[in-house]
Amino acid sequence: MLSMMKFLNQILCLSLVLSISMTTLSFAQTCSNYKFSSNNVFDSCNDLPYLDSFLHYTYESSTGSLHIAYRHTKLTSGKWVAWAVNPTSTGMVGAQAIVAYPQSDGIVRVYTSPIRSYQTSLQEGDLSFNVSALSATYQNNEIVVLASLKLSQDLGNGGTINTVWQDGSMSGNSLLPHPTSGNNVRSLSTLNLVSGVSAAAGGAGGSSKLRKRNIHGILNGVSWGIMMPIGAIIARYLRVAKSADPAWFYIHVFCQASAYIIGVAGWATGLKLGGDSPGIQYSTHRAIGIALFSLATVQVFAMFLRPKPEHKHRLYWNIYHHTIGYTIIILGVVNVFKGLGILSPKKQWKNAYIGIIVALAIVATLLEAFTWYVVIKRRKLEAKTAQHGTSNGARSQYA
Repeated sequence: MLSMMKFLNQILCLSLVLSISMTTLSFAQTCSNYKFSSNNVFDSCNDLPYLDSFLHYTYESSTGSLHIAYRHTKLTSGKWVAWAVNPTSTGMVGAQAIVAYPQSDGIVRVYTSPIRSYQTSLQEGDLSFNVSALSATYQNNEIVVLASLKLSQDLGNGGTINTVWQDGSMSGNSLLPHPTSGNNVRSLSTLNLVSGVSAAAGGAGGSSKLRKRNIHGILNGVSWGIMMPIGAIIARYLRVAKSADPAWFYIHVFCQASAYIIGVAGWATGLKLGGDSPGIQYSTHRAIGIALFSLATVQVFAMFLRPKPEHKHRLYWNIYHHTIGYTIIILGVVNVFKGLGILSPKKQWKNAYIGIIVALAIVATLLEAFTWYVVIKRRKLEAKTAQHGTSNGARSQYA
C-alpha cells in the first residue's frame, strides 16, 4: 500500500509539472521568401503565429500610408478571411476589418467592415480611415488581400498598431460566425511598423487574457481532473489495509479538500473570463463547471453531517457520498476534455492528460482486483475462525 501511495504521488507531481510547463510555439519564418504573382514587393513581412496567415507591408511614416498584403493559406472551400487594424484596443470590438471570400461564381468578394460588437455579421461599411487599391485573389487554397490604408501620421506608441485576423465558414454566400476557441481567439498581435517587431496576443491585454485562460485550464485540470480521482482511489483502496487506518481517511480528506480549493479558484477564474468576454460563450463547459462547483460544495458541507459508522443512517449517507463523489469525478474529467478542446493546446498536452487518466484507470483496476482478493480471503479466514470456535464450543459441552 505504501508503494501505491508513492506511485500516486509521482503521478500527481508529474501532472503538475506537465500542466504548469504548458506553452505554445510559433511557426517557423516563411514569408520572407514569398514572391507575389503580381510582382508586388513589400519592405517587411511577418509570419502571423496562428491560422496559417502572413502579413506583408510597406509603411510610409511621413504620410501615414500603410500598403499591405494579407495572405491566408491552407484554406478549404467555403471559407472567409479577415484582417483588421484596431485603433482603440487590442481586441475584436473596434477593429476596422477587410473581409474577403470566394463567391459561388468563383469571383472573390472583398470589402471593408467596421466591427462594433461581438455579435457582428461583418456587414459592409466604411472604416475610420481611408482604404484604397482594395483587391483580393484566391488560388491554390490561398487568399491574398491587397490594400492601402491611410493611417494617422502620429500613431503613438512608436508606430505600433493593434492587428486582428480571422477565418470562418460560409453557407452559400453568407458568412457564418468564426469559431470561438483555439487559435481563433488567439489571433491578435501588436505590430511596430517601424521596427517590424510583432508581439502575439495583442500585447499586455491579449496576453493577460490568454494567461488567465491557461491558468483556468491548469487549475481545473489538476483539481477536478487529477486530484479528485486520486483522492477517490486513496479512499477506496487504502482503507482495506488495517494498518492504514485512520491515515487513509486524513489523506483522502486532505487530497479532496485541496482539489476543491484549487477547483474553486479555477471556477472563479472561468467566471471572470466569461465576464470579460461577453460575446464568447461555451455553454456546455460553463454548465458542467457550475454543476461541479455546486456538487462539490454540497459534498464538503455533507462531511460535517457524516454519521458515525454504527449509526443506522450511515448506509444512506455512504450511498449519497459515493454517488455524488463519482459524479464529480466523471463530470470533472469530461469538462477537462471540453476545456482542452477550447484551449486547443499542442497535442502532446492532451496526450499527457490522457496518459495520466489511463494510468490512474489501470491502477484502479489492479487495486480493485487486489482489494476483492484481500476482502474475500479475509472473509474466508473469519468464517473459518468462527466455525472453528463453534466446533470447540460444542466439544466442550460434551466433554
